[in-house]
Amino acid sequence: MIETVFASELPVGERLLIRKHRIEGTAATPFGGEAAKRGHKPRIAVVTGIHGDELEGQYVAFKLSQILEENLDKLYGTVDIYPAINPLGINSIERSVPMFDVDLNRTFPGKADGDLTETLARAVFDDVSGADVAIDIHASNIFLREMPQVRINEISADELLPLAPLLNVDYVWVHASATVLQSTFAYALNTTGTRTLVVETGVGMRVTNAYGESLTQGILRLAAHLGAWGGDFVSAEPPIISNDGEVSYLNAGAGGIFLPEAEHGTMVKEGQLIGIVANALTGEVAERVVAPASGLLFTLREYPVVYPGSLLGRILKDVN
Repeated sequence: MIETVFASELPVGERLLIRKHRIEGTAATPFGGEAAKRGHKPRIAVVTGIHGDELEGQYVAFKLSQILEENLDKLYGTVDIYPAINPLGINSIERSVPMFDVDLNRTFPGKADGDLTETLARAVFDDVSGADVAIDIHASNIFLREMPQVRINEISADELLPLAPLLNVDYVWVHASATVLQSTFAYALNTTGTRTLVVETGVGMRVTNAYGESLTQGILRLAAHLGAWGGDFVSAEPPIISNDGEVSYLNAGAGGIFLPEAEHGTMVKEGQLIGIVANALTGEVAERVVAPASGLLFTLREYPVVYPGSLLGRILKDVN
């Protein structure tokens, strides 16, 4: 069933619509898990498209809808899929909400009597609130490629860490609370009692099918853990769990064209050449970028033009 979460009139006779796909299972009894213990039908919310230039979640919304609609007898409870929270941004390939120049993920929980972006945020927040688990899917920007990961505020770590590995990601990054903005969708929901996992994967303005397939199976796996799913799913290896103190950043010391030598998602050693910053005018190597520590290269520059200070990569240190 397609339901409207928010609607507003726009100039030139257009309308802004935020819609969700509500999928109600027909299974009469839970498949164990939390649903059997709590005695109620679980609700899972899958949210993506808060940033208009992050499209990796579109694949997940599509595939998850397909699988669930074809297997309603294996679903106990409800799955709400919100594929486009910022449809104006998606249509124009802009991160923020066009015309307003507002980052929607800095407006939650929103205001019922605010401007359009604030009322939109409030409507989405209220609609998702109360779900047993919400999954907030993001991608990287056009500059960086990220391995599939779950990012957790340390304040919510006790509740979310048992759930995060179920999503088939490569690692779980627990952030210090000081680095997490309180106006994000996930923070607002977590602090009001709705468990929300933030997934970061892929690269901006692109769809990486393999990442989306793995995450789709991970959501089914999480649903099975809750007792909401009795069908098949694929399990991945346990992820690495890290905190801010275990991540090393690589920043450019010179401007030019970044040409990577190391492969994204591989283990690197301290002192290993990660790439070079090339000067296209002179034909000189402006900088040799080497790994400051050994570990997993989980972020790598995708867009080649860099300036001094540009982020080139992140290494998760001390990974065995």
